[in-house]
Amino acid sequence: MVAVPVKHLLAIAMLASSASAQTSERGTTTAPISAKADDEEGVPKLSLPTEADRVAWQKSGFRLGLGLAYGRFDGLRGAPSGRLLGAQLHAGLRLDESWSVYVSFQYAAVSQAGGLSGLRFAGTIDPTWHVTPRFALAGGFGFGGIVEGRTGRTDAVPPTTDVSYTFPNASMPIASCSGVGAAGLARATWTYVLGPRASTDVALEVIGQYTACTRRSGFLDADTARPIEFRQFWSHAGVTLSWGVAWR
Repeated sequence: MVAVPVKHLLAIAMLASSASAQTSERGTTTAPISAKADDEEGVPKLSLPTEADRVAWQKSGFRLGLGLAYGRFDGLRGAPSGRLLGAQLHAGLRLDESWSVYVSFQYAAVSQAGGLSGLRFAGTIDPTWHVTPRFALAGGFGFGGIVEGRTGRTDAVPPTTDVSYTFPNASMPIASCSGVGAAGLARATWTYVLGPRASTDVALEVIGQYTACTRRSGFLDADTARPIEFRQFWSHAGVTLSWGVAWR
């Protein structure tokens, strides 16, 4: 058996104790560093539109918008009325900070018991004034039309049925209208920018339309062999509220 001096044993013990302390210190410093790295990643946040995004929407360029519209379409001087629900499209150019020119199209179902029952369509050219970056006013003029099928309305009876006839007024509306005429609108729009390429808007629109309605009788004129038609002119006014999304 080999004798080991006591001083050598003490030296070995001190070295072992020092190594253990260093290992413990390294272990305790690793956890906070890792936790700090995790904290720096953070929770993802949604970015809000910046001032640069809002400025970009005031620059000239092409705009395209799609939306949904709901409202009333009321007949004047005896013409039938109905509720409007449909889609609309706006396409045009932003000219500068203050002005734009749009072309608008609307296709809406119009219906009411004892009133209109069919489709209302319209297309207008709308010069638009941007009062502020978010608020705009527009006026438009173009065409509008109505297409009806079977409505269930009592038909107006002309004084003669063997030739085409134009009614003097709409006090007794014809049973079904298919026709086109002039249309106009006035619109106020509030816009919220979503980002550099998209925005959303809410619009209140007042509309007017004058339609030359025609209903075919199903018979031919004995002298000309042309279809016998009954004609009537309808006037309408209405208001719609719409929501849409636009891109640039």
